Amino acid sequence: MRAVLQRVSYANVSVDGRIVGQIDRGLCVLLGVTHSDGQAEADWLADKIAGIRLFEDGAGKMNLSLADVGGAVLVISQFTLYGDARKGRRPSFIDAARPEQAEPLVDYFVERLRREHGLLVATGVFGAMMKVEIHNDGPVTLMLER
Repeated sequence: MRAVLQRVSYANVSVDGRIVGQIDRGLCVLLGVTHSDGQAEADWLADKIAGIRLFEDGAGKMNLSLADVGGAVLVISQFTLYGDARKGRRPSFIDAARPEQAEPLVDYFVERLRREHGLLVATGVFGAMMKVEIHNDGPVTLMLER
């Protein structure tokens, strides 16, 4: 699994002009799934994201986690994170998992963040054409892979 984390002051996702997910302070997570991914990878990534310290403390150091700041998560499924553009001009997406594998794993990942870590999690709509509005805070952007 690959995730691009962006620390945000606000983020939303809309489908057909209607907002379907929205958060204030927290992380926007663009999440990609590949063929070899399973629950172990989703568990590791959810645990890592829940505990990662990307928020500033009183001294301006990144020492605080989502729970420490009462932050939320907006998860957007993003198969294009497994795009390969090394050859030619059009990316190949053969490394991205098929929807029948990816969608249940994305759902599992979201539920892990909610149940195991008690986080408020909003999502987009799997497979839909989405518009994502991100107010990147910092900016702070980090990529994680398992």
